[in-house]
Order: sequence, then C-alpha cells, then structure tokens
Amino acid sequence: MIAFFIEFRLHGYAKEYSKNLILDVAKKFKVRGMTKNRAVPHIALYGPSETDDIRRVISQVAAVGQKYTLVPFKIRGFDYFDKEGKVIYLDITPSLEFEQLRWELAQSLSKISTVQTWDTNRKYEFHSTVAFKDIDKKFRNIWDYVKSREEPNINQYLLRITILRRNGTILCEYDLVLKRLLNRREALSKYWWTQTINELRKVQGFHEAR
Repeated sequence: MIAFFIEFRLHGYAKEYSKNLILDVAKKFKVRGMTKNRAVPHIALYGPSETDDIRRVISQVAAVGQKYTLVPFKIRGFDYFDKEGKVIYLDITPSLEFEQLRWELAQSLSKISTVQTWDTNRKYEFHSTVAFKDIDKKFRNIWDYVKSREEPNINQYLLRITILRRNGTILCEYDLVLKRLLNRREALSKYWWTQTINELRKVQGFHEAR
C-alpha cells in the first residue's frame, strides 16, 4: 500500500501571512507541530490515506480538476478544534465551487483508497493549521495571542491540487488553470509557476469582461 495526502498550498500574500504567523507562534511559545520539518501553509483536501494504485489516484485527481478553473475562497479570521490535541487554524470560507471540488475528490478517491471519517461527510471543516500537536498545555495562551492579532481578510484562488508522498514531498500536482498534470520537477519550477499565474490573469480578465 502506498501512503498519500492531498492538499492545496497557499500562495502569494496568503502564504506569507500564514507562514509568518506559524513561525511567530512557534518561536514565541516554543511549539514545533507545524515547523518540525518546515512551515508549509496549506488546506487539506483528502487523507491521509493509502492505496494500492497511486496511478489511479493521480488519474482521478486530474479528472476532477479538469472540471474546474476559477475556484475562489476566503481566509476570514481564526478558530480552533476543541478536541484532544487541540488545533488552532485560519478559518477558510470556501466558495460553492471549492466545496463541490473537495466533495467530488472525496467521493472518487474513497472508492480506491482508505478513507478518514472527515472525508465521508459532505460538510467539511476547511482550515489552514497554525499550531497543533504539542500545544495542549499552552493552548489558552496561544489562542489569546492569536486572537489579539488583526484578523486576516484574504481572497485567493485554488490553483493546484497537490499529491504528497508519505514523507511529505510532492509526488505531482494538477494545475487547474493550465489544465495540466505537473510532475515533481515541474511542480517546483519557477517557470511553470509563472505560467500558472499568467494564465490565471488571462482567465480572470476573460470572466470579468463577460
């Protein structure tokens, strides 16, 4: 069985805002849940999971991604999961397109991989984690500190669906605006990222002009 995880990685100002907050909290409160390897601001889309056919997983991600181009969402304030091993996160307000894309992914992938409880529900808690794992005893102080900051109010688009290996490295990405599956080298390429952003601007201009 091959372990994998699917996420969206924040970009631009949202990425910088989230990364700075993660590192700030980690340094101030000496917690390492989000910085054990390196801080990668993201929104979980499916998993963690395992499959005996990773090529089919990639194919299904591409098949769902082909249906969507402009998928907006908003980052609006902070929240937390009140459970064992508390999680503090940036609250994500998804568009209808984002909700539908995530649900289609879950329905498709659940047929060919192991599935987590949260991936079986139409209602999904979209979030981008700021701190977790080793924060339980420090939770109240961290939460008070995060809430004292100016709340984010950021608009962004989902651009790529990222498939990760067990160790957290990128296996491949499906680019929604380029309609292209990118291998690891292409996914990390500045050239292809520039192509993505340029195409996003064209698509935005086309929709605004209609």
